[in-house]
Amino acid sequence: MHRPGDAPHPHAQSVVAFGEALVDQSRDRTVLGGAPFNVACHLGALGAHPVLMTRAGKDAPGEQLQQAMRERGLDRRGLQRDPARPTGRVKVTETAAGPVFDILSDQAYDHIHAGLARMVGLLVHPAMVYFGTLAQRGESRRALRELLGAVDSRVFLDLNLTDPWVDADTLRWSLRQASVAKLNEAELTRLGHLLALDGATPEARAGVLVSDFGLERVVVTRGAAGAWTLDAAGRIESVPGQALPNLVDRTGAGDGFAAIFILGTLRGWPLADRLTRADAFARALCQIRGAVPAAQDFYTPFIRDWQR
Repeated sequence: MHRPGDAPHPHAQSVVAFGEALVDQSRDRTVLGGAPFNVACHLGALGAHPVLMTRAGKDAPGEQLQQAMRERGLDRRGLQRDPARPTGRVKVTETAAGPVFDILSDQAYDHIHAGLARMVGLLVHPAMVYFGTLAQRGESRRALRELLGAVDSRVFLDLNLTDPWVDADTLRWSLRQASVAKLNEAELTRLGHLLALDGATPEARAGVLVSDFGLERVVVTRGAAGAWTLDAAGRIESVPGQALPNLVDRTGAGDGFAAIFILGTLRGWPLADRLTRADAFARALCQIRGAVPAAQDFYTPFIRDWQR
């Protein structure tokens, strides 16, 4: 069930980040990744209480994930270990248009145990559940349904339209569970075709999306051009963005945006601040290598500025 309205949860800043934790393998390095992992890392570094709910293999990358969570002080109750399947892997190729991801199938995160997911949800009692669509391509779909059925939380859907793992029925179901749906402009256009959404403009399509699926709001990111959001009353709030003078790596920028928008929702920031701060954080991530900074120092100026 999702909680209506944009008011902060009265009890906690706990977030269950459900889905894939994996290893990105590029030409010159191997790093931990996956949107739920990235979101959990950012939220933990900024003082919230994320619980990453995922499944990793009993292999070296799985040990690396567990160690990284331990070092970052993340709650590990949602981490399951699979004795038969490997920790998720993605082969990353850098191109002029950005990174291209080859996402391998039948990985440990495709088999999150439903009963354990439900139990952790009941223990954590999260204010927010964050999930995407990639981890619903296998048995983990049942685990997500068990989790959402066990908790009374806001739901943040971060759409991931990555071929060949795009399924219209899964998209419809996911949107029906969501309080807030986040996607980029290209995904909004594609979603319009997949779900036969009316609307000649992005704003019109977003309005139909909100209306058809009972969403509180849709959040649309535009890269360096900023972001905007449309709510159930048709109100639009936007941030214009800025040029990136030192673009290094776009990987994970959208995950960073999602984490800060979630944090601002839990802390009751005004909507304009949520958008502005999420956009600024995403732009800062684009100026470092990797989706998650290695050092806590990266977060310090944001923590300082947001406490003013």
